[in-house]
Amino acid sequence: MNKTAQTVEGAAGTFHIEDVYPLIDGGRFPVKRIVGERVEVWADVYRDGHDVVSAALIWRGELDREWRSAPMVHYGNDRWSGSFVPDAPGRYIYAIEAWTDEFATWRHGFELKQKAGSDLSLDAIEGAGMLTKAQAGGRAAATIILKQCEDYLQTGDTASLLTDELKEAMAESQSRPDLTRSKLFPFVADRPRARDGAWYEMIPRSQGKVPGQHGTFGDCVARLPDIAAMGFDVVYLTPIHPIGRKNRKGRNNAVTAQERDPGSPYAIGAADGGHDAIHPELGTLEDFRAFVAACREHKMEVALDFAVQCSPDHPWLKQHPQWFRRRPDGSMRYAENPPKKYEDIVNPDFGCEDAGALWNALRDVILYWIDQGVKIFRVDNPHTKPFPFWEWLIHQVQLHHPDVIFLAEAFTRPKLMKGLAKLGFTQSYTYFTWRTQRWEIEQYLNELTGYPERDYYRPNFFVNTPDILPYHLQSGEPWMFKSRVALASTLSSTYGICNGFELLEHEPIPGREEYLDSEKYEIKVRDWDKQGNIKSYIRDLNFARRTNPALQQTSNLRFLGIEDGNVIGFVKQAADQSNTVAVAIALSRDVHEFWLPLADIQVGAGDGRRNAAAVENLITGERYPLEWGGIRLRIDPARDPALLFRCLA
Repeated sequence: MNKTAQTVEGAAGTFHIEDVYPLIDGGRFPVKRIVGERVEVWADVYRDGHDVVSAALIWRGELDREWRSAPMVHYGNDRWSGSFVPDAPGRYIYAIEAWTDEFATWRHGFELKQKAGSDLSLDAIEGAGMLTKAQAGGRAAATIILKQCEDYLQTGDTASLLTDELKEAMAESQSRPDLTRSKLFPFVADRPRARDGAWYEMIPRSQGKVPGQHGTFGDCVARLPDIAAMGFDVVYLTPIHPIGRKNRKGRNNAVTAQERDPGSPYAIGAADGGHDAIHPELGTLEDFRAFVAACREHKMEVALDFAVQCSPDHPWLKQHPQWFRRRPDGSMRYAENPPKKYEDIVNPDFGCEDAGALWNALRDVILYWIDQGVKIFRVDNPHTKPFPFWEWLIHQVQLHHPDVIFLAEAFTRPKLMKGLAKLGFTQSYTYFTWRTQRWEIEQYLNELTGYPERDYYRPNFFVNTPDILPYHLQSGEPWMFKSRVALASTLSSTYGICNGFELLEHEPIPGREEYLDSEKYEIKVRDWDKQGNIKSYIRDLNFARRTNPALQQTSNLRFLGIEDGNVIGFVKQAADQSNTVAVAIALSRDVHEFWLPLADIQVGAGDGRRNAAAVENLITGERYPLEWGGIRLRIDPARDPALLFRCLA
């Protein structure tokens, strides 16, 4: 890399480098991509005068010293494009360099004068002189330059100076005194699990078989074959840490707990330890490691809940009292989100004088669980903690563990959710849980897949959570459960369910979007093969996802114009265009007959792209030809509210 490169701010300097894509807030936050996938970069690059401009895309790992480079191509109107493929997960920096190609400028002028019949004797000497000054290129380029220079000197034939191979060799070898570099821009290359995955949320203590008896990691291991058979990729555990006794909550969030009430797992910390300890009734650290290993054997990963909150019994309150704020009467302020009260939880004070030590301690909690084999963390309510902390924490962790994934559980205001995604969260919860009408689903997905959101916001569509039983599920109708999981698993490349969804659990607290007898406050024992379950339905959806790359991404999505307003239709296409899937899902319990328009759908990659001629049902394998640019379909939600097709040429 030429050390004469200078940094340019905006349009300063010899060259103007503007309108760079991709960028998030002018380069303030990193763009997100997936390792192994091509990253395309565009920019306007120009300078004064008529000299020939060259440009290159450069990039390196954030901790690396050496830059890598790829030429950029001019597309007209001073718009340039280049690309590269990140070969490992991690944080990167990229920039654009521009310079004057002096030899190409000379050649262009020489050819114009040649056509005009001008005297070229001095021009030829000037061009040959440039060859003698070339020095920065490789051996192959030097060989070409030397040969063409000798040919000209021996023959006087200017054709030796005008060959394309000499032009390329000189582009590599001549000095670049006006080399100008743009600002440095950040981006993150994540591993493929950051892009797609099916999550199964498991509450560990409810995985046992004996009523009232606390589940163990051994019980969790016993459940894995069932979860793996449904096709899930990630097993996400609610907090596994010791639960405080002071102000412990009872059933249904009762302020006073009974003797055998287990309390909320989100009231973290007791005499047995805090965020780096395991609840004794679940087992030991070795038991947890065995669980992680068992998940790996079933080709699933473990995700842990990271909740930055403490019970009043957490060891940190004694060890680091300065990390917590007290009220004027000396009492501890418990957590509140009016009208909700969390008397069993206190929050650390991120504004305390010892905040640096608090930040380090929380980072060390993440590093500890990484050492135990965990590479995915679902962060509870990150929007209630300072944004600079999350940006620092994620950056610190991913610099040394670039394969770690952070999911932001933030059901909050849209710009807060997007702000968390910008500053580093790999994935984000969304409003999908409450989007039920066709128009609002389409509107929301168009927002998430549009620019600039698609460059930093990766949605994870959860159909339910331990906290949230949406009103549309409270009737317990199987078609609705199937419709919602079909929507989540096909619209988004990442989605999740909470245990019990597959059993159609739906008893609410009257008038509220919360489960009655929530297992946040008690231990449940279930018959996981209960009659009426939809496990096989979920299995088929996950199998379709795994075998169709189009469903493993979210951005390449286009909605179809179906006349029935209670049927939503869309097409998704793989990044390399090798796979195209069309989906139609009923949003009401009625039988629907409708026309699915596919006239402009093309399949295949590159020069082999052709209009779709048929579709294949991803579940049944049946094939149907397209006639008049589409196909007439019938959906009976009582049987199956969703139709999934692979488009064929």
